[in-house]
Amino acid sequence: MVMPMTIVTRFPPSPTGFMHIGNARTALYNWLYARGRGGKMLFRIEDTDRARHSEDAVQAIVNGLKWLELDYDGEVTSQFARTPRHAEIAHQLLKEGKAYHCYCSPAELDEMREQAKKEGRPVFYDRRWRDSNQKPPEGVKPVIRIKAPLTGSFTVKDHVQGDVTVAAEQLDDFIILRSDGTPVYLLAVVVDDHDMGVNFVIRGDDHLNNTFRQNIIYDALAWAKPEYAHLPLILGPDGAKMSKRHGAATVEEYRDMGYLPEAMRNYLLRLGWSHGDDEIISTEQALKWFGLDHVHRSPARFDFAKLESVNAHYMKRADGARLIELAKPFYKSRHNVEISDLAKKRIMAHIDELKSRAKTLIQFADESAFYAKKIPFDYDEKAKATIAAGKDILKFLAEALSDDGGTITYCAPNAPDTDKENFTAAYVEQICKHVATNHAGGKLGNIAMPLRAALTGTTVSPSIFMAAEILGKEETLKRIQAAI
Repeated sequence: MVMPMTIVTRFPPSPTGFMHIGNARTALYNWLYARGRGGKMLFRIEDTDRARHSEDAVQAIVNGLKWLELDYDGEVTSQFARTPRHAEIAHQLLKEGKAYHCYCSPAELDEMREQAKKEGRPVFYDRRWRDSNQKPPEGVKPVIRIKAPLTGSFTVKDHVQGDVTVAAEQLDDFIILRSDGTPVYLLAVVVDDHDMGVNFVIRGDDHLNNTFRQNIIYDALAWAKPEYAHLPLILGPDGAKMSKRHGAATVEEYRDMGYLPEAMRNYLLRLGWSHGDDEIISTEQALKWFGLDHVHRSPARFDFAKLESVNAHYMKRADGARLIELAKPFYKSRHNVEISDLAKKRIMAHIDELKSRAKTLIQFADESAFYAKKIPFDYDEKAKATIAAGKDILKFLAEALSDDGGTITYCAPNAPDTDKENFTAAYVEQICKHVATNHAGGKLGNIAMPLRAALTGTTVSPSIFMAAEILGKEETLKRIQAAI
């Protein structure tokens, strides 16, 4: 009985820059394809370029995966740490006659390229040392080059791009080991993928040309090739390659813009893959539905408005206590407030409306931070102007909401006392209406706006009458008086 193959994918970012949105989608697709089939996703740092290596970038990539809640199997592998193994394979190919030493100087290579350009030929190395019997020059450390096929054509059966074919003339005898004994990317990737048991390579289509070269190494070693899926690029809203000028460059920046990880996963999933007309797809559904057959061949355009809409959907359905926890950095950085037990209790009392209004965690924090403020607190400029214009209104309102029944008669002779003892939102609204009738031309907004500014320090908030109920009578009156 033949046992089914265990799918093994890998996420192999290069730590020469931070984790961008294309990396994140690649990681997600590898994770979904493996996890949805009971397989494994491995995590390898391709850090052979030591001149551009950044430990900060490594940590940012790890943080990005953690934020997206994409786990991996085993330990993180360093490609650089496996340099001896890569060199061993290069020398094995050399010994077997499938690779050779090349002693060309940089000047000779430049001359070679210029001549090829003049003659309209591919700018490749001319293979002068491939089968040469000439004596190696003294004092020159050679590189090792692979012997690429000289004739025929080669096809990659790609799960996204379909069959892609190139002729042997388009392939060169590329370097696999530098003169200092370090491997090039093409060799290191093949050796690592083979040794780690990777059998599905899902990556950007900018690597498609590399695939044909890597397959030369696989064939030379008689190793089984993985299956391939090359994903199209992600473009910015203007159709240009996604970059920092489009608003965000790294995964951590999206976190810092207040997006939820589950919303980001949903949005990235649909950014190049579809399941009918479904737009909102939970991770659980994605694990069941995701397949490479429905990955689009054309580049996808990033749409911030769409991301915000998806995020708003998940905000509405998120656990309130979790949102408060996730929003804590924004409460601190934007409003300099800590979320005490009392503040959390207040926010949770208003959570349904807060969630329904918020498109991001930043908006959620901005519209609920007033519950954590302590008198005296700052007012934004619009709130200051509103308070200044409505100071007399606030005085009438403070009197009407106080315990002195006589002042209610003064403000509104027929003011109801429904729910007065419990100080409910309905009661506060009724009092505001009566103050509006007697002192603001009957316009409730002329009362509600100064009240909002006084209680929250801003002019944007959820229902201000419910906010007054949640703050309670004593705190509400203190805030009105402080504003006055």
